[in-house]
Amino acid sequence: MNTPHSLDLIAINVRAHKLLKLLMQENPTLKKIMVESNNETEALESVKNWVLPKLKQNDFAYQYYLGKESNYETFQKITWQDYASIRILDYVDHAGREYEDLNLRGQMAVSNPIKMIWLAVNFGKGGARPGFFEDMLHLFRQFKGAEKRDIPSPQEVTEWKNRFLSGLDERVIKLREKNRDRIIDVLIKKIDNKEIKTSKYLFEVKDGQLQKREKMLRWWDEGNFHLRFAIRSPELLNEMMDYSLDPDTMKILRKARKAGIPFFINPYYLSLLHVTIPSFAAGADLAIRNYIIYTKQLVGEFGNIVAWEKEDKIEPGKPNAAGWLLPPYNNIHRRYPEVAILIPDTMGRACGGLCASCQRMYDFQRGNLNFNLDKLKPQGSWDEKLQELMAYFENDTQLRDILITGGDGLMTSDKNLEKILNSIYGMAFRKKEANKTRADGKKFAEITRVRIGTRLPVYLPQRITESLAEILKQFKIKASKIGIKQFIIQTHFISPMEITPEAKIGVTRLLKAGWGVTNQMVFTTAASRRGHSAKLRETLNEIGILPYYTFTVKGYMENNFNFVPNARSVQEQQEEKILGNIPGNLHKKVEGLTNNPEKITEQINGIRKEIGQNFLSFDRNVLNLPGVGKSMTFRVIGITRYGRRILEFDHDINRNHSPIIEKMGKVIIIESKSISEYLTQLEEMGEDISVYNGVYGYSMGQTEPRLSLFEYPEYDYQVTKELTNLEII
Repeated sequence: MNTPHSLDLIAINVRAHKLLKLLMQENPTLKKIMVESNNETEALESVKNWVLPKLKQNDFAYQYYLGKESNYETFQKITWQDYASIRILDYVDHAGREYEDLNLRGQMAVSNPIKMIWLAVNFGKGGARPGFFEDMLHLFRQFKGAEKRDIPSPQEVTEWKNRFLSGLDERVIKLREKNRDRIIDVLIKKIDNKEIKTSKYLFEVKDGQLQKREKMLRWWDEGNFHLRFAIRSPELLNEMMDYSLDPDTMKILRKARKAGIPFFINPYYLSLLHVTIPSFAAGADLAIRNYIIYTKQLVGEFGNIVAWEKEDKIEPGKPNAAGWLLPPYNNIHRRYPEVAILIPDTMGRACGGLCASCQRMYDFQRGNLNFNLDKLKPQGSWDEKLQELMAYFENDTQLRDILITGGDGLMTSDKNLEKILNSIYGMAFRKKEANKTRADGKKFAEITRVRIGTRLPVYLPQRITESLAEILKQFKIKASKIGIKQFIIQTHFISPMEITPEAKIGVTRLLKAGWGVTNQMVFTTAASRRGHSAKLRETLNEIGILPYYTFTVKGYMENNFNFVPNARSVQEQQEEKILGNIPGNLHKKVEGLTNNPEKITEQINGIRKEIGQNFLSFDRNVLNLPGVGKSMTFRVIGITRYGRRILEFDHDINRNHSPIIEKMGKVIIIESKSISEYLTQLEEMGEDISVYNGVYGYSMGQTEPRLSLFEYPEYDYQVTKELTNLEII
C-alpha cells in the first residue's frame, strides 16, 4: 500500500503536465504563489490570503463558509464565484487530512490539492492524475469569473427531454412485441425439449405451434409465469437476446456467476431491452440495460463489498447506528423517529429482478438474500413473530409511518399481504384506543401513514391484479375509519422506457384502489443524461405518479459504473428539474393530491396546463447517507490525486432525526469516480459533453425543503416528547 510520502514522489504523466501548464498559463497569480513558495505550508497560506478577501465581499457567502448560516435561503444568495472561493478555502482548511476510502477497501486517502499543485510545478511530482488537473482547471476558471454558470433555457431542456422515448410510444410498443415473441419462441423450444419443466405451465400433446403460442400469450399476463421462467444464467440470457451480447460482456457475466452473484431477470423486463435497434431508439434502453448487465467493478468487488447503510448492521440487544433498539430479528429497519421499515418473512424478501447497483448486494454477498422463491414461503413461526413486531410498533411513542418492503413489498402473496395489513390495522386500532386513557402531552403518535415499497409496477406489472387492488382498497376503507390518512405505493421507475402499457394498467389499478403512487428514481449514469429525468417526470405525471426522490447511487467501487458524482445531481436540480417547480401559490392545491388518487391524473394534468409546464417536479434530489438519513447538504472539502471528490455531508434540517446525529456529526463520503471519468462515460454513450461543462462548478448542495404534500397529517392532540426504543451509547 502506498504511503502519503511515497505518493509525493510519483511523477505526473504527460497529459497531466499539459493540463498543469494550461492551469499556470491561465492563472499567473497562482503560478507566482507556487513558484515563490518555499514549501507547501507557504503555498497554502498564500492561497488563503489571495482567496479570502474576495469571498468576504459577499457577507452571505462568508457566513456560509464559516458555518454560521446554513439555511436554504442563504445558500441561494451565494454566487458562482463564491462557490469556487469556498471550495478553495475548504481545500486549504482540510489540507493533509486523512480519510478512510472504502472505494479502495479501507486505504487511507489524503487530501492536499494545493500541495499536489506545488509539487507538480516545482518538481513534476505529487502523483496527481489528469482527472485532478481537469478539476483544478475548472475550479480556478470559476474563481476568476472566466467560467460562468450557463443556465439552460426552457427550450434547451425541452429539446433534451424530447430526445428520449417512453415505453408508451407506439414505435417502442411494436419493438417490444417483437422482443416478446422472440422470447416466447425460445421458451416454447425449452419446454418442448424438456429443458424447462414446470407442473403449471405445460403443453398438451395435441397442441400445435399456434396453440402453444396462444397459451404463452395468455401466460404472459400472469405474474407467476415470469417468476417461474426468470433467466438465471448468462447463457440463457444471451440466447433470449438473440445472441446479441458481445464476448466481453459474456466474460464478465460468467465471472459474476462464478463469484456467486445471482441472476434473476424475468421475461417481461427482458423484453424491454432492444436487440435490433432502429436509429430512432438508439441508446433509449441504456438505463434499463445497465440495471441488468453486471459490470467488471461489481464482479471485482463482490466478496469485499462493505454495507453502505450502517444502521442495517444489527447486533442483538444493541442499538443500531441510529440509536434504535429493535426486535431480535432482521425484520425492522429504522432511521427516523416517525417511520420504521417492516420486512416480512415471506416472498417479500425477494424481488422481481436483481438490479446491478442494488444496495442489498452486500446481503447477497453474505448469502442472506437469494432467489430461491420456494424457501421464502413463510414458516409456522412467522405468525407469532408478526405479532411481536406489531407490539413493538404499538408500544413506540413516536412511530406513525409503516413502510412494508423487502426485497419487495408486493412479492408477498395476496393472502400474506392481507394478513400483514390486517395486523397493522389491529395494531393501529389498539394504539388509538390506548391513547384515550393518556393525558394530552403524554399521548403516543398514532399510525397515520402506511406505505408499500415495490419495484413490481416496473419489473412485473402483471403482479398488480384486480384481486390485489381489492385487498388494498378494502384495507384503506377500514383503516381510514381509525385515523390512517395516507396510503402510498412507493416504486422505482428509473427510465421513461419502463413506463409501458402494462405498467400504466397496473398503476391505474393502484390509483383506483385509493392508494397514491410515488416514485424514487435512482440517478444512474445513463439516467443522468441531460433531459432524461425531465422526460421521466413528464411520463410519470401522465399516468398519475408523483416523483418523490431522485437518489444518488449508493455504494462504493462495486457501483462505480452507475455512480454519478453528486455535482451532477445538484446541476440537474438547479438547471433541469427547476423547470417543473410548483409555484408557491399552488402548494395548497397540490397538498391534497394523494387524498383522492382516483382523480390524481386529471388533477396533475390540470395543474400542468394551468401553469404551462411539461412536467411537475415534486421530488427532492438526495443521497441516502451511510450514516443516518437522506441529504443533499454538502461541501466538497477535498479531492484525491485521481480527481475523486471528498464531500462533507450535513443532515437534512427539514425533518426530525434521531438525537444521535448530534453526536454523530457530519458524514464524509469519497466519491468513486472523478467528474472527468463521468464525462468520458457520457461521451461513450453518445452525449455531447460540452452541455455538461458547468457540472464542475457544483461543489456545494443544500437539501430542498419538502413539499407539504409529503408531510404527515397533524394530530389534534399533543404527542409525548418521550422517545422509546432508543439508546444513545
